[in-house]
Amino acid sequence: MKFNYKETTNDLQTRIDIHTQYGKRNIDEWMLEVLPLSQGMKILDVGCGSGKQCFLFFDHLDGECEIVGGDVSVELLQDAVEVANEKEANIQFLPVNFNERFPFEDNSFDLVTCCFAIYYAEDMPFTIGEMHRVLKPGGRLFLSGPLPTNKQVFYEIITEATGKTIPPMPGSSRFSTEIMQTVESIFSEAEMLNFENPLVFDDSPEPFLDYTKASISEDRKLWNTLFDEKENFNEVMDKITRIAQARFERDGKLVMTKVVGGIYGKK
Repeated sequence: MKFNYKETTNDLQTRIDIHTQYGKRNIDEWMLEVLPLSQGMKILDVGCGSGKQCFLFFDHLDGECEIVGGDVSVELLQDAVEVANEKEANIQFLPVNFNERFPFEDNSFDLVTCCFAIYYAEDMPFTIGEMHRVLKPGGRLFLSGPLPTNKQVFYEIITEATGKTIPPMPGSSRFSTEIMQTVESIFSEAEMLNFENPLVFDDSPEPFLDYTKASISEDRKLWNTLFDEKENFNEVMDKITRIAQARFERDGKLVMTKVVGGIYGKK
């Protein structure tokens, strides 16, 4: 299964910033609670983007660890390297493609993570098989992604604005089914953990609209069934804006709850 998808650095950072500012719970704190992190570990973060998770682990372990971040985006890897240099963090960033053999030896890592990216893999058994291969015996896997009940208000408003069916989301349509089943079939142990984070917009609907625009901008080919050209995109955003503002005026706020799953596996 191949997803025609492109996400700019700005799109990603906009949504991360909104999660941080308006979320009532911190998913990073949750991850640090559920993961078996300890100094001296060797960690691989696949689909690392600009390195957010890598820096989280590095700081938590006071740099007493070996961390590798891999991503297919040269742009995001360059951003990660720049931050690592600024922080003087000894983290290695290099190209890693979900759909190709990972450039690591068997039994190399204590922990492999992949946060909000695994569902873009074309061949799930192959990709998760690669994660299993590079883990040491007894090593741990952690994957995060949206569950089907994720961001219901977001999808309701878009559906009302467009009158169209929401296209299948790679994350929520695959995470609790195909991805979980693949981990169960390859790893000796597998467990689904749950995290809910309400994003409350009670001053203005504008942050919700910024989030929405970043999610369905013309650079995100996943949404191309909703609009064809830039003008169509602007028309869709105008309709979404009117509906979001009406809901905000009616309820005095907008609440968009992120519902995330964490698949935890043991080799």
